[in-house]
Amino acid sequence: MPLSASVLIDGPSELVFDYAIPDGLPVRPGCRVRIPLRNRPATGTVLRVAEKPQGDFALRYLTDLVDPEPLVTPELLKLAEWITSYYGTPLEQVIRAFIPASIRGEKTSAKTARAALIEKAPTEEELATMAKRAKRQHAIIELLTGATEPIPVAQLGGSASASLKALSEKGFIKLIDLEVRRDPDAGETIIPTEPFTLNNEQAEALEAVSDSLISEKPDPILLHGITGSGKTEVYLQATQKALDLGKNVIILLPEIALAPQTVRRFKARFNQLDDKIAVQHSHLSQGERFDEWNRIRSGEARIIIGARSAIFAPLRDLGLIIVDEEHEPAYKQDNPPKYHARDLAVVRCRLEKCAVLLGSATPSLETYNNTLLKKYQLVKMTQRADGATLPLTRVVDMRIESRKQKGRDAILSDRLRTAIDERLEKSEQVILFLNRRGFARSLQCPPCGHAIECNHCAIPLTYHRSEERLVCHICGHQAVVPRVCPECKDPAIRFQGYGTEKAEIILNKLFKGYKIARLDTDTTRRKNALRDTLRDFKAKKIHILLGTQMIAKGLDFPNVTLVGVLNADLSLYAPDFRAGERTFQLLTQVAGRAGRGDLAGEVIIQTSTPHSPSIQFARHHDFDGFVTQELEMRKQFSYPPYTHLALLLARSSHERRAEFTLETLHLKLKENLPEGVILGDPIPSPLTRSHSQFRFQLLLRGPNARVLSRHIKKILDATPTPEDVIVTSDLDAYDLG
Repeated sequence: MPLSASVLIDGPSELVFDYAIPDGLPVRPGCRVRIPLRNRPATGTVLRVAEKPQGDFALRYLTDLVDPEPLVTPELLKLAEWITSYYGTPLEQVIRAFIPASIRGEKTSAKTARAALIEKAPTEEELATMAKRAKRQHAIIELLTGATEPIPVAQLGGSASASLKALSEKGFIKLIDLEVRRDPDAGETIIPTEPFTLNNEQAEALEAVSDSLISEKPDPILLHGITGSGKTEVYLQATQKALDLGKNVIILLPEIALAPQTVRRFKARFNQLDDKIAVQHSHLSQGERFDEWNRIRSGEARIIIGARSAIFAPLRDLGLIIVDEEHEPAYKQDNPPKYHARDLAVVRCRLEKCAVLLGSATPSLETYNNTLLKKYQLVKMTQRADGATLPLTRVVDMRIESRKQKGRDAILSDRLRTAIDERLEKSEQVILFLNRRGFARSLQCPPCGHAIECNHCAIPLTYHRSEERLVCHICGHQAVVPRVCPECKDPAIRFQGYGTEKAEIILNKLFKGYKIARLDTDTTRRKNALRDTLRDFKAKKIHILLGTQMIAKGLDFPNVTLVGVLNADLSLYAPDFRAGERTFQLLTQVAGRAGRGDLAGEVIIQTSTPHSPSIQFARHHDFDGFVTQELEMRKQFSYPPYTHLALLLARSSHERRAEFTLETLHLKLKENLPEGVILGDPIPSPLTRSHSQFRFQLLLRGPNARVLSRHIKKILDATPTPEDVIVTSDLDAYDLG
């Protein structure tokens, strides 16, 4: 029976065309193929293979296979189908997310270097002649003789090209193109480490993972361990257990900031398997991504460490997936397909019958509730691995500090400044956390109240002193700093608030003679800047590390004895029911960076709302108390984890069209609304305008995710929308802004 293939065409569009398969061409789902597209050749990925449809038209034939082996494994195709069913995302969008752009586009290829090997060994007489008349040729033959592998030409002498050519013409050597790996960690010196002796709680956690590795139907495991309890050591030894069984491992990280330290730890522990560890995250170059992905696909790599997209790594014989800091919102993808990597880890493990370990000091309420329902296994670690105690946490009321400083921005309280002085005098290190970059959060005119806003987004522009520009942190728009107020022309216009850039300047003035480093997206644009800064901090070359949330979790520096939170209120009053949970998690995580060695730790939290439950529970490291009151609130108002939530967003450059479109969809969604589903009203989004588009949204909540997804998809498919209005849906949404 003639067969046809549905092919997703490479490129920015989501075009899918059917092509006939030539007889004898072994095309399978997941294969990359060359196809004719109009009057030009193109490439694409096979989504499905079926019998050739009957009809009056003739299908064009595939040209050839790019690679005979599918780039998407059968197991990953099942995962893609699950994503399509659950999130209502077209399969072509899902497959596009599975295969990196560097692989799909064929613009990136393997890096090669010229290398030489012995083709025919010279006789003793020929060698003697070379030694007298062609000493460089003789030296090259000496180097190549006995070599088990080809030697790159670069290692045979920088000016040896003529000698190499002469030896090749005589038939003594053969010049070949040797594939060279672009190693993202090249030049790093890794000192091997041995496994630590586990305490009782760590041993119990490892035993639970070991049992899961050999189970036919393993349940997901939540490893709830306080900061510093030694979760990473459990990850390392659990990985060894999986490797001993001939299985492979994926480790997911929420922040790129955690990648250098985690990669270093795994390479140090699995030193003999250094070339079996692959890395996947957005700070890699296209060439490095290409090489790492192909090492995974070929089976060369057995341990994969990466950000959320690493969940799609085409790894065979999967035995264990570890999701570190599973509570992190960074695991939720913002662009279609809007998946959650933690949830996909659980689904992939169910499909491939492997173990999944979710680790966190502050688990998400969704995950923790699954342990209460006995869907997940709970393992607790309540003691720090090195016997250290949790740091003493103090809360400073910044309303009082502001009065002391006569209304000026109080960046450092007297208590925090004194504490920093004391730690620095003892040659100890300090981490300061401020989750806002830039110099000042806005430029405002006190007489008339006008604030300089972005021309394209409904937010104030942030002042960046290093660039002398006002910058929008949503769309990137930049503007010149005005000398007078654009509205009332008053020259009294001034900066309000502060960010990491201003805090760094003040710290340099207050603590002269000490090295201060800042880590945020502005300072980590240079390749390896993040890795180098963290390495210098670990080597005690940096005394104070100031940063945004990229320094708030997972980092382990034994000499850090003081952590200061400069403004704990930034995330507390966001228009989001998860604001309290995120504040508690962030404060608990950043506090956990202190006192992780032999020295006692201290945390100072600066806040204008000291009596907030999130801050007080974080102060006392009371996860159980926070969860009890937060779950009760969620249950009363029918929020996750007791329901699933879907966010419907309409955006357009025409405000009324976006609003009218969402109102129309609201009326249609209201008809035949499934039982148990709560439909909210259309309202302007908290960020009312972004990238020159007005935004309106509504929320749906219900007990069954697929019921929500199908109802929304049914209405969207049946309702035409204006061309200039874009409507998106996000199931299990994490960003309600």
